[in-house]
Amino acid sequence: MKRRFLKIACFITVLAFLTVPVALSAGEKINLNTATLEELMTLKRIGPKYAQRIIDYREQQGAFEKIEDITKVKGIGRKTLEANKDILTVE
Repeated sequence: MKRRFLKIACFITVLAFLTVPVALSAGEKINLNTATLEELMTLKRIGPKYAQRIIDYREQQGAFEKIEDITKVKGIGRKTLEANKDILTVE
């Protein structure tokens, strides 16, 4: 049962990545307050689980006021912020 669940989870993850654009256009930023699950998954160190946590956080807590607020999401720390700070926005 557990093995089947893992196979299904892997399949969904691969499928999601196939529908995500490979790279952002030059100068394009990802808005933490409006980004879709797929857009959030283009961030470094962010997979489907953490992308969903970002969406859940903003739905429960309201809009992110600054990009540093992403570290308030469970499991997302300074390393993830640093890896993505140049392409994040909250505007």
